[in-house]
Amino acid sequence: MTRKQRNAMVEAYRHMMATGLGTGSSGNLSQRIETGMIITPTGIPADMLEASQLVSMSLQGVVEKGQLLPSSEWHLHAGIYEARPDINALVHCHSRYATILACAHKPLPAIHYMIAVAGVDEIPLAPYATFGTAALASSAVTAIAEYGLACLLANHGQVAAGADLGGALRVAQEVDELAAIYCGCVAIGGGELLSA
Repeated sequence: MTRKQRNAMVEAYRHMMATGLGTGSSGNLSQRIETGMIITPTGIPADMLEASQLVSMSLQGVVEKGQLLPSSEWHLHAGIYEARPDINALVHCHSRYATILACAHKPLPAIHYMIAVAGVDEIPLAPYATFGTAALASSAVTAIAEYGLACLLANHGQVAAGADLGGALRVAQEVDELAAIYCGCVAIGGGELLSA
């Protein structure tokens, strides 16, 4: 991965935080590379992250020497990349409204036509598994299935995918906006769902 691509990843991570998709050092993002993936390191806030700190690793968890520790959610990213060769970038975040639904164990239905950005007519809920585990990765892989681009992670947050990092960020932002709309509809008595 070139220096320019690494800088773009840092900017994407900062954008993720600036737009309210996460706070502090919560959330992470990655991009597929030929040898595995580049992922954000654990514990470094977006405003302190430097391009050289991004972690290059295999999908089996082998980290090249001399690097920081990868995000604790590397299993989640690796599992999805292994299951979905069409996905080249992932965003995992604890965005407010998507996390509200995830904590309420509610999938996100088709309350608005923009749900189409996720490639499904309902954004599914992955059953709870402890953060940072292979079990969470397995749960998310099952939820995203063969073609979806997003899922909610029970009592945790959301994961969004794309052909590139810009696409994955757009999906994550739209998922949280849709979740906000749905929460608002529920608060005033419900909403009319769209058919497939």
